Amino acid sequence: MGITSNVWKLFVIRFFSSLIPAYVIERLYWEERGMTIQMVVYAEIIFAITIVVLEVPTGIMADKWGRKPMLTVSAIMGCCEFLILIYATEFWHFAIVVWLAAIGNSASSGAEDALLYESLSSRGKESSFEKVLGRLNALDIVSIMIAALCGSLLASRYGFEFNYWISLASASIALFLTLTLVEPVSDRGLDNGRPIPILAYVSASLRFFRNHPGIRIVVLSGMVAGAAINFIDEFWQTYLDRLGIPVIYFGMFSATIFLLRLPGNLLVSFLLGLFSYRSLLTGAIAVFAACFLYISLIKDYSSLLAIGMICLFAGMNEPLTAGYLHHRADSSMRATIGSFQSLGENAALTLTGIGFGYFSARLDIFGGFGFIAAVCCGFFIYFAFALNKVDRTSEGIASKDER
Repeated sequence: MGITSNVWKLFVIRFFSSLIPAYVIERLYWEERGMTIQMVVYAEIIFAITIVVLEVPTGIMADKWGRKPMLTVSAIMGCCEFLILIYATEFWHFAIVVWLAAIGNSASSGAEDALLYESLSSRGKESSFEKVLGRLNALDIVSIMIAALCGSLLASRYGFEFNYWISLASASIALFLTLTLVEPVSDRGLDNGRPIPILAYVSASLRFFRNHPGIRIVVLSGMVAGAAINFIDEFWQTYLDRLGIPVIYFGMFSATIFLLRLPGNLLVSFLLGLFSYRSLLTGAIAVFAACFLYISLIKDYSSLLAIGMICLFAGMNEPLTAGYLHHRADSSMRATIGSFQSLGENAALTLTGIGFGYFSARLDIFGGFGFIAAVCCGFFIYFAFALNKVDRTSEGIASKDER
């Protein structure tokens, strides 16, 4: 089957990589093992800083040595995480886990999209990248929903640790399948494959973004939106607890907020036929700003609808920004350039995480979300001015058909 089998294998790998019932009770399990909310924030900062340091080097490695080796490293890290968590009892155990998770995330962030794009390109189907990536993300969401619904039931019957053994088994299956991927045939690196210093890759990537202001603003919007949605993913359990919602409903809520991301992922290609990248991104940022403000001020069940709206628009964020970038990136540096987006997102996550932790400590979780609302509002204003400036250049933010 060769390279043509990569696409369906990526679907299966993503399914098992996300079939992690441990996530639905993660905060409760960590608390049971002695992790306070402040410790969790410290762990998140370790995660983000590690990604900022490793993101670009791993992207360069993916471009020089291949996509498959980096995806394999990511899968191995995933297995190690759950093995350690089963026995974790101290903060440094959890710190090692988030460090390994960051390594795995960095290794796969640019490599997976690059492998998918080049596998499609080998069949002359690169124009369907957004559609396939959207479906891949949709399967990801379905897997997360199954894990959430089953995880809450399994944890209530067999205890929290049982979920981590199942998660380890699922991660091991993903590792085995990753080893069966076929590396796409393409030119590696700059200068006809001769060894190139890291600085050459970095300078070439920065030059790419500098020469393409449209790409720069689209990727920046993805960074801010990705950082913002992370706080929903990480702290919705705390938010529901403050509203007095029983833990028994957590699995259902987790499944719901991921279900709401399905339409955006599945319909992003269709939406690009109706609206421009500019319209979709502007609308998403506006919704983020308004809804984060709402959940920070309104402390009742109606705020759950605002969280739902955030997740609904978040669904189209990744395939939209990734598609815009990959259609315009060169194959020899596709993973490296893609890694810059993840690097920026985690840099944004680190900076906003400091503010989120500060205001959460003083005004509880509602103050933390209020800070995220202020960040989104500020970026919306900047985005509007930046779009007008880009439109005066030769590179506006085009629709899909104009790429």
